[in-house]
Amino acid sequence: MKPTLLLLAAGMGSRYGGLKQLDGLGPNGETIMDYSIYDAIQAGFGKIVFVIRKDFEEQFREQILSKYEGSIPAELVFQSLDALPEGFAVPEGRQKPWGTNHAVMMAAEVIKEPFCVINCDDFYNRDAFMVIGKYLADLPEGAKNQYAMVGFRVGNTLSENGTVARGVCSKNEEGNLTTVVERTEIVRCAEDGSNPGAPNEEIRFKDEEGKWIALEENTPVSMNMWGFTPDYFQYSVDYFKEFLADPKNMTNLKAEFFIPLMVNKLINEKTASVKVLDTTSKWFGVTYAADRPGTVDRIKSLVEDGTYPEKLF
Repeated sequence: MKPTLLLLAAGMGSRYGGLKQLDGLGPNGETIMDYSIYDAIQAGFGKIVFVIRKDFEEQFREQILSKYEGSIPAELVFQSLDALPEGFAVPEGRQKPWGTNHAVMMAAEVIKEPFCVINCDDFYNRDAFMVIGKYLADLPEGAKNQYAMVGFRVGNTLSENGTVARGVCSKNEEGNLTTVVERTEIVRCAEDGSNPGAPNEEIRFKDEEGKWIALEENTPVSMNMWGFTPDYFQYSVDYFKEFLADPKNMTNLKAEFFIPLMVNKLINEKTASVKVLDTTSKWFGVTYAADRPGTVDRIKSLVEDGTYPEKLF
């Protein structure tokens, strides 16, 4: 069975300053997710599912969904604050979405096959889709608890315009993920954090004590490109109930149910394994508005060298 691509497109785009999922960056107004979908088709994916907010459904259908007709089957599902298990209610004053793993849960009714999860505002490049597509397609029918993550080399994922957040990964001798630690400030800089963005500096992250810790260039990091089988949905429902039952997550109006939180639990309990798949792909994207011109130029170069046609769909 061909795998499905699940695209998380419900984010607010606060750091970028708008709905960057709908920003046309290609020569004919293509969005970053258009290139992801094109690459996924080349890699053998058979269906796409978008998680979006209900309030921009009409714009999304007109501007985005219509262009894929005839190329690949597509579906929409919606993430909302009140999409909670029975017995739970949205805390008063909460406005922030419940996080990436909550978004994944919204697709449980429409995905019955192995699937890959990605962000819509990250340009992953084709090798990453080929790597995860092959892994998912090669799983035996009915496979469970054998997940995967594309581990990008951290040096291939930085922005020239500020710090980035990445899930820094560790793996065991079998190549399976052991931990994902979210680091919210990663940048090339000096030992004291000065000279940020300089190409001759080491890659560092700021730890909980405010110290800048060096990272090797090829350290695998999560760019939220995961491979799961449908059993993952039930694990997520069960753990989300635990998450919501914890008073600190209900009183903290910004607490989020992230994918790495769910994955770490399954790994620690030895319920599932997560293979770390290496890729040579160089990530780029629009974390900041200042990233946009460089992203437009890089896409233009990929079109000019024949990697992509000038018009995708």
